[in-house]
Order: sequence, then C-alpha cells, then structure tokens
Amino acid sequence: MNRLLIPTLAVLVGLLFLASILIGPAGVPAIDSLSALIRGDGGPMTLVMRELRLPRAVLAAAIGAGLGLSGAVMQGYLRNPLAEPGLLGVSGAAALGAVLALQTGLAGAMALALPLSGLAGAFVAVLVLALLAGPAGGALTLILAGIGVSALSGAGLALVLNLSPDPFAAQEIVFWLMGSLADRSWSHVALALPFIALGCALLLTQARALSVLTLGEDAAASMGVSLGRLRGVVLLGTAAVVGAGTAVAGSIGFIGLMVPHFLRRATRGDPARLLPVSALGGAALLLAADIAVRLILPGRDLKLGVLLAILGAPFFLLLILRARFAQNA
Repeated sequence: MNRLLIPTLAVLVGLLFLASILIGPAGVPAIDSLSALIRGDGGPMTLVMRELRLPRAVLAAAIGAGLGLSGAVMQGYLRNPLAEPGLLGVSGAAALGAVLALQTGLAGAMALALPLSGLAGAFVAVLVLALLAGPAGGALTLILAGIGVSALSGAGLALVLNLSPDPFAAQEIVFWLMGSLADRSWSHVALALPFIALGCALLLTQARALSVLTLGEDAAASMGVSLGRLRGVVLLGTAAVVGAGTAVAGSIGFIGLMVPHFLRRATRGDPARLLPVSALGGAALLLAADIAVRLILPGRDLKLGVLLAILGAPFFLLLILRARFAQNA
C-alpha cells in the first residue's frame, strides 16, 4: 500500500471539513467566518458557525467514515464486491423506526424521539437477523435474512405512507427519507457520535480476521478465527454505525458500495489495509457531497441522499456490467 495514501486522505478530509464549515448560503467571507468561529463574539454569525455549520460538518465526517468502513467490512465478510451496509436491512429498519416516530407524533413530543427510534429499529433488525441466520448460519444465510428484513422494512414504510391521514406528515416522512444534514445540532452529534465511534472500533478489531477469511471459511477456522464471533461483531458494528447515521440524517446510501471500490486497488485487495482508508474515503465523500448540495441548487433544498443516489446508481450498474464482461471473457 502506498504510504502516502492515508496521510493524503487525512489531509483531504481536513480540507473538506474546513470547506464544509466555511461554505453556506450566507455568503460571508471565509476570514469573517473563521473569526466568528474561533473568537465567538456572540453575534449571529458565531451562532451559525458554532451551532449549525460545525455540527453539520462533524456529522458528515463521522457518518461518512462509518459508512465507508462498514461497506469495506461487509464486502470483506461476505466476499462480495457488490455488498454494502444496506444489504442487511439495518438502514431500512432504522428508517422505519424513525418514520414511526414521525407518524405517531413522538418526534414532535420529544426532541430526540426521532433518532432514538431509528437506533431502536436498527438494533431490532440485528436481533431479527441473528435469529433468522441462526448460530451456525454462513454468509449466504445472512444475506438472505438481510433481504427479508429489508423487504419487511420497505413494506412497513410503504404501509405507513399509505395509511398516513395527514398529507403534510407524509411529505415530512418522504423528505426525511431522502437524507439530509441540514439543521442538525450538537444534540444530534451527541446522540450519534458515540454509537458510530463504538461501531467503528468494533469493526476495526476484525481487520485480521477479514484478511484470513479471504482464504475461505474452513481455512479461517483452522487458523483460529471464530466465524460466529466475527459475524456477531460485524452485525453489531454495522448496526451501530448505520443505525446511528440513519437515525440522525435519514437514508444515505451507496457510500459503503463506492468507496471501497475506489480504494481497493491502492490497498492491493487486503481487507485489513482497506478498512482505515475506506473510513477516510467515506468521510471525504460525504463531506464533498454535503458541500455539493449547497452549491448545485442553492435556492432549492437538494437532498443529500438524492445526490448520492444519482452518483451511486450508475456506479452500481457499471459494476454489474464489469462483472458480466469478466465472466464472459
């Protein structure tokens, strides 16, 4: 692996983080924005910088890092280059939990009901996955269980929208499902960041096991890798990361699919080396996308999840075509 890759990505994340703080609809010069952030004179610009832009940038970096890392882990564990965190249905279950909070009015009655319901949905999905896959279930069983949980979550979301008596509530649900980091505060950071940090820490502990798993499950077991423990840690880590991100930002997809592919060649396909660079790459991509939604249509509320879907869907189709041509070659 190129020794400059991690420092280069770290610098890129730092620059994008700074740009995320400085770019906004107010059009205030960068020097004045930095002065308001650092000195803090108590004026409106200080409030904007410290209470709106800074937590938004922190969430973008944290959620992006978690999604990039969990995507690399999922592709390594399932040994499938098309795998991504949403494959297990955790993000769909988290979205369903948050939507139920919106529909029942809990989100309006309690400030943190929306993200807490999203987190609860994510961990319920993990429990269901563990029960469906069983103690001896392999990767294929886990994928099938994830498809079932994802389909059930999608059906639940459609049912909530279909039965919603209030068109304004339905519109709010749809907008939330599109994904956005706008108007997020430090309370959202305080709720999501511990779960994302814990999930990332759990996933990083499995770097060696994922490298050994490339030799096959039997070889990995013979070399001391506990496949049951590996699966449990992957499930819990992914649930914490994806559930927390979905709970505070809505549905944001394709980062876990695209980032590991962009960086895999630079790490020579070694999952252990791919994990940290995927975290940095995910943070950079989500920060860049969040900046882009402010610049492309400044007068309209372009949703972050929509932009990433526009970028990610063609990428996904391209991967399928490449796999097809590789088989026919």
